[in-house]
Amino acid sequence: MAAVATASGQQQSDCSFSTLDSGQHFQFQNWMIKADQAKKAEFIRTAEKLKNQLVNIEKDKNGHLYSKKSDCRVEYSTLEELEHKMTNNRKAEKAKIQQQLAKIHNNVKRLQRQLKDVKPTPEFVEKLRETMEEAENAINGFKEEQRLIYEELMKAEKTATNELSALQKKIDTWALGSSAIERVFKLPSGKIPVDKTLQNHLPEEVIEFERFLQQTGGRQGGWDDYDHQHFLKVWTKHKGKPSYIEEALEFLSRRTKEDIQQHETWYQEFLILEERKKESIEKWKMKKEQEKQEILKQKQKSEEMLKTENLQHEAAQKQKAEEERKKQQAAVEEWKRHKEIEFAMKQASRQKEEEEREKKQQKERQRQFQLKLLLEKYTLQKEEQEALQRLEKEKREEAEREERKRIAAEKISKFQERDLHKLELKILGKQAKEEEKIEKEKRLAKLREKAEVHVTRDPSRLYKPTKGWEERTKKIGPTDVQPLLHIPHRAIPTWRQGV
Repeated sequence: MAAVATASGQQQSDCSFSTLDSGQHFQFQNWMIKADQAKKAEFIRTAEKLKNQLVNIEKDKNGHLYSKKSDCRVEYSTLEELEHKMTNNRKAEKAKIQQQLAKIHNNVKRLQRQLKDVKPTPEFVEKLRETMEEAENAINGFKEEQRLIYEELMKAEKTATNELSALQKKIDTWALGSSAIERVFKLPSGKIPVDKTLQNHLPEEVIEFERFLQQTGGRQGGWDDYDHQHFLKVWTKHKGKPSYIEEALEFLSRRTKEDIQQHETWYQEFLILEERKKESIEKWKMKKEQEKQEILKQKQKSEEMLKTENLQHEAAQKQKAEEERKKQQAAVEEWKRHKEIEFAMKQASRQKEEEEREKKQQKERQRQFQLKLLLEKYTLQKEEQEALQRLEKEKREEAEREERKRIAAEKISKFQERDLHKLELKILGKQAKEEEKIEKEKRLAKLREKAEVHVTRDPSRLYKPTKGWEERTKKIGPTDVQPLLHIPHRAIPTWRQGV
């Protein structure tokens, strides 16, 4: 018994050690989960704030860009399609994230349900450890995936910021150039200052074209709109041939032939300078496009360098995190060893108490066993007495049943004799009635034979007088029958007489 108790105590000690390790691991994991929950709450608050800002910005954007009354509705349709595509992508990404979060939530809920019903068994501890590792791996995988997505978004944001900065500089340059041109338009002829800013930001052909317009009276060469439009109409009709002058003089009565020729010369120079301006602008656009390509190449190069730096930074962070994890693991192991020593000391004292308790229980079991034997002996004796009493009672009941059967048999025989006598009397009475009925039938038959009349069928007897009538006429005798001459009736009233 002592060996069995020792083995049982050793097994309980092993189970308790494993339970202690799992409990310490639970505490550490709970601390980590609480820290993650605090970070999640902060992230959710920030996300809600950004979501509200995004809603307000989208309202302003839709009001300005996608309004049907906007002048640039056709140009903005491309942006609208891109916005629709990006919205669908965001919805798909949101659904994916919600699915991952639901999976993590289910794992955590399952872990919580298991923690509510803790069983100190190695199988339960192993199952609980697997559940915790599964939940932790799901959370870490989700965090790593979201970190990579966040870094990609940061890179995209930086690229967009650089492009916006370049576009803002270009717009500022255009605004500065247009303001310089407006100043040129406001100055009188002969006072055309070409400052350094205008020379730096505008092509020479553009400056020459604007100077020509300023010196010659604008885009109509000093003529009013009516004369200039008629000139263009006739000149275009004759394709610039000299024959247009006669027809132009008919429409432009205020103009002379020399005026028309001078205007033609001005218009030809206007077309030449305008064509040069267009070519210069195209060249300027090509140059800007090349510069943009150079900027993009530099940007890609800088992005690659940044990516390399990020990878190095990530490697350093991972190494640092691994070192930190090892330190935490070492601290946890040290804490576990300390707790194991304390638990071993407590277990030794508890084992001693268990042995003493086992001895007391053994004595108590022996006492209970003796009591049980005495109780069984008393119970057996009582059962024997009860069996004897039942046997005697059954014998008495059997004798009583036999006596009742004998009395019942005697009464039954008496009842049978009485019933038989009654049956015989009933049969004799029935026979007498049948004989009396037969005798009565015989008498009635004799009477019917006497009263029966045998008559043959004679239809002529219908018109002959009956025997009774013949007997009557014999007694009265024949009488004379006279005709009826007068029928008596009531008197007629006087007021109806003669009517």
